[in-house]
Amino acid sequence: MTLHKFVTINDRQVFYREAGDPALPTLILLHGFPTSSFMFRNLIPLLADSFHVIAPDYIGFGQSDAPSADEFDYSFDTLTDHVAGLISHLGLTSYILYMQDFGGPVGFRLFTRNPQAVTGFVIQNTNAYMAGVGEMPAQIFLPLWEKRDAASEAGARAFLAAETTKFQYQVGAQNVEAISPDNWTHDQALLDRPGHDAAHLNLLENYKTNVALYDSWHEAFRAHRPKTLIVWGRRDPFFVPAGAEAFLADLPQARLVWLDAGHFVLDENAVTVAAEIRASFAA
Repeated sequence: MTLHKFVTINDRQVFYREAGDPALPTLILLHGFPTSSFMFRNLIPLLADSFHVIAPDYIGFGQSDAPSADEFDYSFDTLTDHVAGLISHLGLTSYILYMQDFGGPVGFRLFTRNPQAVTGFVIQNTNAYMAGVGEMPAQIFLPLWEKRDAASEAGARAFLAAETTKFQYQVGAQNVEAISPDNWTHDQALLDRPGHDAAHLNLLENYKTNVALYDSWHEAFRAHRPKTLIVWGRRDPFFVPAGAEAFLADLPQARLVWLDAGHFVLDENAVTVAAEIRASFAA
């Protein structure tokens, strides 16, 4: 059974899903943009017999608090602070990190802050190398990172549009009819909250701070060599296959599994992903 919980972290309410016996290895599921822990709703029951599963919503996402951009510093550091606060609140001292999209910048920050606590990585279409940035996001986000103005913001706003949200789920799918419209309907309703565009634009601009940390992340990968499973949708136009292969330079022991999928893989591949995670990490 998946439980749905709220806790106050750093004066903000954080929502998380929890399943499985706390005596089992803990697996923390870190979601991407523009979604939330909702993306893991079908994966969690497939893992709960082998893992203690925790799936938080970042501040500004899902069911967690979503203060205005005037009230909260929307940056990857602050998103990470609240996830770290949840980990501390739960008393977790050892865990595996599953990271997708925005989950990578959050997870790799958690790792470099406390590498001894991280027993493994599950990397799913998230970047730590510029080689993984597809042409489409590069054309939109490089101008925003170089200079935020009306023109660069206009391009970034395309990532907040309903058609883009739907496209992110359907692109690369084997059968688009297998992709539930609940995904983009749920995500878009939250993206469209009044004034919330400013929060997401701040995060999209702040993504450049992740790129600035890539070298330090690579150094930490080499120094600590966490056990790593890479499950990657090979038809992702945002985070392209070269991004998956790039991890192997610093994590040569990683297992790389290609999926016939795009940016989001779980609607069609949850059973496969769960089996790979159990094979790699179950006690």
